[in-house]
Amino acid sequence: MNWVPSRFNAIAETEEGELVVYNSYTGAIGTVALEEKQAVLAALRKGVRGELGEVEQTLVDCGFLVPEQTDEKRRAQFLHQTLHRTDTMHVIILPTEACNFRCTYCYQDFAHGKMSREIVDGVKQFLHKKMPKLEHLTVSWFGGEPLLALDVIKDISGEIIEWAVAYGVTYQAEISTNGYYLSKETMRTLLAYGVNRVMVTLDGTKEVHDTRRILATGGPTYETILHNLRAIQTLAEPFEIYIRVNFDEDNLAQIPPFLTELSHYFAGDARFQLFCRPVGKWGGKNDDLLPICDHRTAERKIWEFTEQGIKQGLAMSAVIESMLMPSGAVCYAAKPHSFVIGANGRVYKCTCFLNEEYNHVGWLQADGTMALDYDKLALWVTSGEEQDETCQACFFRPACQGNHCPQYRLRKKERPCPYEKRKIKQVLRTIAQKEVNQ
Repeated sequence: MNWVPSRFNAIAETEEGELVVYNSYTGAIGTVALEEKQAVLAALRKGVRGELGEVEQTLVDCGFLVPEQTDEKRRAQFLHQTLHRTDTMHVIILPTEACNFRCTYCYQDFAHGKMSREIVDGVKQFLHKKMPKLEHLTVSWFGGEPLLALDVIKDISGEIIEWAVAYGVTYQAEISTNGYYLSKETMRTLLAYGVNRVMVTLDGTKEVHDTRRILATGGPTYETILHNLRAIQTLAEPFEIYIRVNFDEDNLAQIPPFLTELSHYFAGDARFQLFCRPVGKWGGKNDDLLPICDHRTAERKIWEFTEQGIKQGLAMSAVIESMLMPSGAVCYAAKPHSFVIGANGRVYKCTCFLNEEYNHVGWLQADGTMALDYDKLALWVTSGEEQDETCQACFFRPACQGNHCPQYRLRKKERPCPYEKRKIKQVLRTIAQKEVNQ
């Protein structure tokens, strides 16, 4: 049999000269030792004819080499169809759209407060009807500031857990919070209700953060958030807290010293993971005033900051490696069975640009049924690789399927390539560095 290099391969080289190889269809990532480097390079450039050696067999097992007759385009098309599975669902719930912060780059208008009892019951009815048909359910708590409605989270989560046990459904829950009310006791409560992944944002040292992420009353927030995280660190339970660092031109120079400070607290604790991202224009009234970085600067700094954090002992967010997995970089908004339920019962596809009419795809009824506009829904789930020939030919196609951000494609009429794909060689080097540090 003849074996040829997969069209979905990417190759990088570390500072020490080792290879890092990646395949977006299988999700395989591996580091190649120097003594095997030339053999691997030869196989991945020219393929292999006839009998396989040990190195070549490993490349086959991981999907880096495929049989000559393999139709990888068809394989990718088949992978795309798995997004239409009806036995998995992702629901993002906004238990309140109120917030105790007024961040300088926030895009929300806080028009709706806490979920009413009628909407809470509608959410529960909706989930209860779906659960017998599911194998897996993911719930993401968002806002506003969701911890302002912790009672709603507990109410809905308690019943989900009961149904998951009754129907044999695997259940994963996560929350995005500003961290101000994320006390040690609150974290214990979240863990008890199955919420074990948390996104918390710190935008720099106290002096920097407190000019960007301030209370609605104008007060500082940094010390309270840091105190909460340090207290949570004493818990023995497993969890993941992604420390998100948002950067723009205003705080760009202050991020390196902040990462050094952060390493003093969390280096060596893999539960606290660094996640750096640029501020963007996400539909707020201040979009035109935001000092966002240009694309090249943003793409470069994400990985510079991540590598610095790793070298100082901070864990890299698991989100990054998950983006490289098959379908891992497909946005939730592009998935047919993923919905955002607002505090007033409106159904969206995306948590940004909440006031855009094309993002209003339906309403949740009191009896738990969803009245959906399928024409709007189709805008979100059919805008990627099906129509984009460049996406169809891309090495990263199995991971993002042309739908890393359908919102971006809808607004800009441009291809929404993820940061991981644009800087894949640097990302692979960063992952290799992480493995060395561990």
